[in-house]
Amino acid sequence: MIKKLCLVFIAFLALNVHAQEGTTSPYSFYGIGSLKFKGTAENRSMGGLSIYTDSIHVNLRNPASYGGNGLKSFQDEGRAMKFSVGGSHTSTSLETSSASDRANATTFDYLALSFPMGKFGMGFGIMPYTSVGYKLESTNSEDVLTHRYKGEGGVNKAFFGFGYQITHDLSIGVDASYNFGNIQNNAVAFVYDDEGNPLQYQSRESNRSDLSGINYNFGLSYKPMITEKLQLTSTLTYSPKADITSRNERIFATIVTNENTGQEFAVNEITADLESEGLKKTTLTLPTKTSVGVGIGEPRKWFVGAEYTMLKTSEFSNDIFSLDNASFEDATTVALGGFFIPQYSSFNNYWKRVVYRAGVRYENSGLKINNESINEFGISFGVGLPVGRFFSNVNLGFEFGKRGTVNQNLVQENFMNFQLSLSLNDSWFVKRKYN
Repeated sequence: MIKKLCLVFIAFLALNVHAQEGTTSPYSFYGIGSLKFKGTAENRSMGGLSIYTDSIHVNLRNPASYGGNGLKSFQDEGRAMKFSVGGSHTSTSLETSSASDRANATTFDYLALSFPMGKFGMGFGIMPYTSVGYKLESTNSEDVLTHRYKGEGGVNKAFFGFGYQITHDLSIGVDASYNFGNIQNNAVAFVYDDEGNPLQYQSRESNRSDLSGINYNFGLSYKPMITEKLQLTSTLTYSPKADITSRNERIFATIVTNENTGQEFAVNEITADLESEGLKKTTLTLPTKTSVGVGIGEPRKWFVGAEYTMLKTSEFSNDIFSLDNASFEDATTVALGGFFIPQYSSFNNYWKRVVYRAGVRYENSGLKINNESINEFGISFGVGLPVGRFFSNVNLGFEFGKRGTVNQNLVQENFMNFQLSLSLNDSWFVKRKYN
């Protein structure tokens, strides 16, 4: 049943990802797109809190979680292999000081596998890192259309990592991620005759950047028991800044636009000589990221914690993405959250085994436009519903929040996220007892 459910879930996500962009945020216009949350639906349901680790859930934020023996079964002859896949749907209300609109996006969020090897552990998977998806128009003082902007694409991460349990309480780990993807955007400039009618031919500038490179993430987890029932959890993750390569292309075209469908047809095209400008191949700096967290709880019963993340977004640089009205400052995120399980071992009352999660977060995204910092706030909650064997579960999460501001002619996004994931555990390499 779980295998069938997993196949249906992945197929559903694939269809939606093919049909839609990963974001509808106008702020994905800047840099290499909007940063996607690196974490599971369980993390997002706790305000983005990612410091809690256990033997039945994949933790995408801290590679130290791979270490340890994990959940054992069948008289220690088998160990739990942790598999997780997730996706989300976002409904956004876009508001300016004079107009409003709505947009929706359904995205694939992650696919990951983790399994223990004694005190060692290994994990690998794939997830989006940034996402670009916008359609914008600008008008003059007479409310006449002057420019139309469109963008799509993003950067993905394929990661592979190891963890090691140094002592019963202390684990360390490292992830290596290969970043890849492309970003495409174009801008159409509209010209009118003396009577205000659009000319037959308009001009368009199209840009494409193919991105690739490697970065690393180091993690530490310390989880001592401070009383007979209470456990202290503290974590540290650090990703040093890394360079990735951007191979760029720019094309200028004269176009004709179908008035009914809006489809654009190129009449002629000229490829810009970026080589002579030193922009054919550029280097993009991914910023340093540091995260620290601490929490307390009773194992398999409840947990509450806080996490602080700093992203040195001011280190971001790439000449091909430079804009006069936008700059980057250091980004920070504060997350508070936790969970509660009435009785995880109750097999005669299903709802006592359900995990109830909630959290809140506040984030300075690091993007600054027209001297306005783009901030984000979210409140989240969710549940983990037990299915199958080995404490597998289906996770549902909801988040409500806002991003941006209407000041300085900017856009405020009021969003609602719905997350769905499968967290599955199984036992491999079990010796046969009967032939």
